[in-house]
Amino acid sequence: MIRRHFLFVSDFDQTLSFNDSGHVLSEMLGITDFGERVAGLSRLNLVQSGAELSYLILHDPEFRRVRREDLIEVGRRIRLKQNIGLLGEFLERGIEGHHFDFYVVSAAPEDVVFSALDGIVPPERIIGTRFVYDETSGEVSSIVRVPAGYGKVAAVDELRLQLGVPGERLVYVGDGSSDIHVMLHVNRSDGLTIAASEARNIARIARRTVMSDDALSVLVPIMEDILGYDRSRIRSIFEQHGVLIQEWDRVRTDWLTFGEGTLPGHAMSGGAR
Repeated sequence: MIRRHFLFVSDFDQTLSFNDSGHVLSEMLGITDFGERVAGLSRLNLVQSGAELSYLILHDPEFRRVRREDLIEVGRRIRLKQNIGLLGEFLERGIEGHHFDFYVVSAAPEDVVFSALDGIVPPERIIGTRFVYDETSGEVSSIVRVPAGYGKVAAVDELRLQLGVPGERLVYVGDGSSDIHVMLHVNRSDGLTIAASEARNIARIARRTVMSDDALSVLVPIMEDILGYDRSRIRSIFEQHGVLIQEWDRVRTDWLTFGEGTLPGHAMSGGAR
């Protein structure tokens, strides 16, 4: 059997977790309008999508009190999807001769992701927003990197080149607008993009969309689209590893928006004629 080497990259917030680290941090600090602040930054196009929390920590007076220990605590509080560790084992062990290097690339603060995935994903496999902390006050003094928007594209490409993986053997999983640029980039290279959300801005770009509370779910499009396996074979592989697929529904989602209007020569009427 020919062995093939792939790169598997996943986002963190709401892809491997159920919570957004910014919301968890805000609740911990007693800040109630995090969503409004992020929306304001988005309207101004002031920062790359996904980098809003980093901007607030560096510039917003209420977020300036955040310290490294706060971010570590946020990571402990984030609720993760099931079986992330088993997903890593599947990928690293390989699926019938196909080996996948598993990395996490996220705009979330690195300390949050390190803490949340402690003992599950090695720190050297995680690329997040890296802060520099003031030695005296402990507050964030600067940012070394922010893998958001085009910054995430650069981080993923750097990994791919470092590992010597061609573009068509790249798999990327994400959930929202911060993943759009990297998904478009992966699609152009004939890689596989998987959405972990039905949000319109990402589901229409990703080649596949998978909804589940279990991280193992992303293996299904990999087995179907890359390895060419049918459902029975996929179920069999999972069962060989002690995992049973209890429900597997496949539906098509149509997104429609209607506005008021009339066709030429026709009038809208509330009653029958």
